[in-house]
Amino acid sequence: MKKTNENLILLNIIFTVGLVISNVVTAKLMYTGISLFGNAVTLPGAGVCYAFTFLATDIIGEIWGKKEANKAVIFGLVGQVFATLLILLTQHLPAADDSMQETYVRLLGQNWVFVVASLAGYLIAQKWDIWIFHSIRTRYIAKHGDTKHRWIWNNASTMTSQILDTVVFIGIAFGFGFGWLFQAEMRPVLLSMMVGQYFFKMILAACDTPIFYLLTRDIKKDTEIELKEFS
Repeated sequence: MKKTNENLILLNIIFTVGLVISNVVTAKLMYTGISLFGNAVTLPGAGVCYAFTFLATDIIGEIWGKKEANKAVIFGLVGQVFATLLILLTQHLPAADDSMQETYVRLLGQNWVFVVASLAGYLIAQKWDIWIFHSIRTRYIAKHGDTKHRWIWNNASTMTSQILDTVVFIGIAFGFGFGWLFQAEMRPVLLSMMVGQYFFKMILAACDTPIFYLLTRDIKKDTEIELKEFS
């Protein structure tokens, strides 16, 4: 992928759309066929969509740098808040059909606990992802002088940030929102959700590595500039 403004805008669009859609489809739960602690593990539709946001910021960070990756996170936050306000506005407009209104509320109705959980998980995970990505990348380039092993910071950043996102979102939304953290019989369910969902997010993170390599293959010149800065 060439380092152009058009490609940067495209990646920011992909990032924001992936973020907004992940919150729209989060209500759909998918059965994985796996049980943990005696409970069936489910994966929200958001898990698949949200994975693209980490890929987008990793590509932006690799080609355009840390500053632009952080900008993408801020733009995404603004986009998500704006999308939430639009959904709430439409929800409270007069409905011509009661059954359609009921369906709308069921699918898109915003529970404030889930909104808080989503935004908290998003900010913590994305900020960590960018920080650890560039920390590892900078040290590696300074020591080895190349970016051949980009999979190291690509996977390390995404896989660790997904832990934070999973624990924060599920902990706030279900642990505190539903009170499962304070119910002995529901704690195993809470734990199985965290472990099971993270397992599948980790697989998705590993699967995006070939795409990351493909789209960041032309960064040799930028790396040479960075090496001059280190010397």
